[in-house]
Amino acid sequence: MPANILPSFIITFREALEAALIIGIIAAYISKLGRKDLKFYLAAGIIAAVIASAGVALVFKAVYGGLEGTSEQLFGGAADLIAAAVLTYMIFWMAGSSKKIKGEIQEKIDLSISKGEMLGIAMMSFIAVFREGVETVLFLGTLAISSTADTLEGFALGVLVIVLLSDVMFSGIYRLDPGRFFKYTSILLILFSAGMIASGVNDLNDAGIIPPIIEHVWNINPPVNADGSFPLFHENGAIGSVLKSLIGYSGAPSLTEVIAYLGYWVIIGILISRTYAGQQVMKHGS
Repeated sequence: MPANILPSFIITFREALEAALIIGIIAAYISKLGRKDLKFYLAAGIIAAVIASAGVALVFKAVYGGLEGTSEQLFGGAADLIAAAVLTYMIFWMAGSSKKIKGEIQEKIDLSISKGEMLGIAMMSFIAVFREGVETVLFLGTLAISSTADTLEGFALGVLVIVLLSDVMFSGIYRLDPGRFFKYTSILLILFSAGMIASGVNDLNDAGIIPPIIEHVWNINPPVNADGSFPLFHENGAIGSVLKSLIGYSGAPSLTEVIAYLGYWVIIGILISRTYAGQQVMKHGS
């Protein structure tokens, strides 16, 4: 499997699943109220968000497409770090909102209906899809830098799987525990984010913005094969390149890459563990 197909598939699947979860809760509650007329506003918000997300993707491509050399490295590094920051914010948002998300959505729908402001339904669906769309553009944009075709293929597969699963998900949406879903997918998101941090620092090392301190803390890349191809576990090989895209694996990282990668794991790991531990204490205490 080409290097970027699996990472882009997983990222797209995960982001689309979160959007589908929110949309599913809205659609299920609308159906429960017997207000089929509101599905028009739900659909309008989704369509507008897809169009807006496509616009963001085109802008990203246009900006990146005109860069080369140091400018390209700076843009790639900044894109990775921004994507990691957005992803980290989402990890903590999910940790804080997972237990009450259904109730909050239903309250907002009730408020929109009571005020006769049906555009509020459209805005809710727009925000749910557009937020995930922008995140997907940021995450996949950094992957597409190395392989656009593979990234697009993984994206298409991710969307297709979510579409195929949508009926099953929506029929069982009220049996799904959003808290548990967000908690376990947070582990996956921390993996992605740490990898983006390391990749961003690597690009900024190459651009001369962040000094490597030690150029290669270790070098475990297997020697290139006699025919010029890369061994499986070389960071450019079939397995190593997938690990690099997913979790930031590097066969020859700089010291600042290692510090950034491990530092992210320690700091974010401790903070997110405390967040969920605090929720358990509140749950048992209530």
